[in-house]
Amino acid sequence: MSILETINSPDDLKKLPLSQLPAVAAELRTMIIETCAKNGGHLAPSLGVVELTIALHRTFNSPADKIIWDVGHQAYAHKILTGRRERFPTLRTLNGITGFPKRAESPHDAFGVGHSSTSISAATGYAAARDLDERRNKVIAVIGDGSMTGGMAYEGMNNAGALAKDLIVVLNDNEMSIAENVGALSTFLSRTSSSEFVYRFKKNTEAFLKRMDVGKGVLHVARKLEESFKGLFTPGMMFEAFGFNYIGPIDGHDLPKLLETLEGIKKFHDPILIHVLTKKGKGYKPAEDNPSLFHGVGPFEIETGKVLKGKGGAASYTAIFGNTLCKLAAEDERIVAITAAMPDGTGLSGFAKEYPERFFDMGIAEQHGVAFAAGLAASGLRPVFAVYSTFLQRAYDLVFHDVCLQNLPVTFAVDRAGVVGSDGPTHHGAFDLSYLRHLPNMTLMAPKDENELQHMLTTALDLGGPAAVRYPRGNGYGVPLDQTLAPLPVGRAELLREGDDGVLLALGTMVYPALEAAGQLEKEHGMALAVVNARFVKPLDETLILGLARTHGRIVTLEENALQGGFGTAILELLEQHGLTGVPVLRLGYPDHYIPQGEQHELRAMVGLDCAGIVASVHAFISRP
Repeated sequence: MSILETINSPDDLKKLPLSQLPAVAAELRTMIIETCAKNGGHLAPSLGVVELTIALHRTFNSPADKIIWDVGHQAYAHKILTGRRERFPTLRTLNGITGFPKRAESPHDAFGVGHSSTSISAATGYAAARDLDERRNKVIAVIGDGSMTGGMAYEGMNNAGALAKDLIVVLNDNEMSIAENVGALSTFLSRTSSSEFVYRFKKNTEAFLKRMDVGKGVLHVARKLEESFKGLFTPGMMFEAFGFNYIGPIDGHDLPKLLETLEGIKKFHDPILIHVLTKKGKGYKPAEDNPSLFHGVGPFEIETGKVLKGKGGAASYTAIFGNTLCKLAAEDERIVAITAAMPDGTGLSGFAKEYPERFFDMGIAEQHGVAFAAGLAASGLRPVFAVYSTFLQRAYDLVFHDVCLQNLPVTFAVDRAGVVGSDGPTHHGAFDLSYLRHLPNMTLMAPKDENELQHMLTTALDLGGPAAVRYPRGNGYGVPLDQTLAPLPVGRAELLREGDDGVLLALGTMVYPALEAAGQLEKEHGMALAVVNARFVKPLDETLILGLARTHGRIVTLEENALQGGFGTAILELLEQHGLTGVPVLRLGYPDHYIPQGEQHELRAMVGLDCAGIVASVHAFISRP
């Protein structure tokens, strides 16, 4: 029996002799690598914090002590050590354990995460609640240096330092987020010439000077000298300015040093930040050599690190977007591209190489990215902000206030719209139609295939106002790509199939399934249904849609978005505005609950958005008297 098989809780970990902990770390890495090789997952981040995770659970008493992981990419070892070892092979699969900490999954998951830069704020809330309840447990936030490029981390630190709560922040510094970190703060954090004795030294020096009764003036000067000296070499001065006592940096793979440091700070009750240096992908050479690729990776061969390809065939929507933007940028020097720490994931790596002076990586700072884009647009440029649907949510107010209110020509390339698969509810793009559609001045589009994506991007850049093009994760259909790009008629839908028994109004990824379902309904049930590629959610093709509503009598809307406030709701509003409330409408989309993790085809089938589900729903609807 392996040592890991004897660990079913952190209490079991505490019973082991120190000499066995390196073996536990090795077994954890093996299990993480084997599971990610089969299921895919966030391999490199979790490999980098194995020793840190062991030290945290060895030192503190979870779940009484609260360990809050920022983002949660790095929480696989935490899951294994907290009673989920036997279920760990189900990671990121339908009905399996999630890829991120989730409160409903385990009492050891103190806070549900999936987006970055939230841990310090949540931990501060936990610490304040603890003090109000007069409890004495510890609260620990574990945040990566990539998440420290997000402004919310500093909002949390500012408040935590002012409250002076008993709070520990562990800064896991591997000089990487998803891609290589950018910005002045990441450069500052790389200063690494201090040690954990600084905290004790400062406290002891203050106590000594007070006993000597040297006076407040000398004590103030001593503090200033100490801070000035330390600030020359480390980021400690910045964190101390926020009211935190800074310890570090220390080697995040040195278990004895980690345990000594964590044990040492347990007795203190001030805000403390421990700066820990780790290596992303530690223990698996392919991940160490290419941590960006193995940050979030699909299934791969363990022996070689070769990533196993999917079904192959057509290029991904993301790749088509990146190639199209490069082509358009060659013709228009006003076009610039923006990403929030995801040049690879959003398809902008090629643009960055071809037009480096016109490419901007914001770090994990979507709000800043939107306002930055607005500034570029106000100066006469044509910025394109490529961002995942779920992350654009974080910048909603900036889209409203800085872009749409000022009617500025910013294009949002909204990637990963719809269900994204194994990352689950924190990453599904289920709400962008709802939160973008109602903003004045916004033009909102969704292509039926990769060729239409090209033309929609061209349309957005030609508009002279705010626009969003939303498209899914994964490969296109392999349709021929037009070499000449031209704007589409704004607000014009496309009638793809005639039929007199009803109308399927389909948007984006639902167009081809609607065509397939219409063919099956005609073949099996004799129903002749018209199919429309809506193209635009805003503005709608009112002439075509109202005409079909009057002549066909039944409408079915299909979308990969929450039904509340989405495309179907827009159709209902249009019919109400024109006095056609008597037209029966069936809306197919995402129900009013969060969709779990699983393969995209599994999730679409679960919510009735595959061909079989569409056929069943439409047949029942059309068959009603």
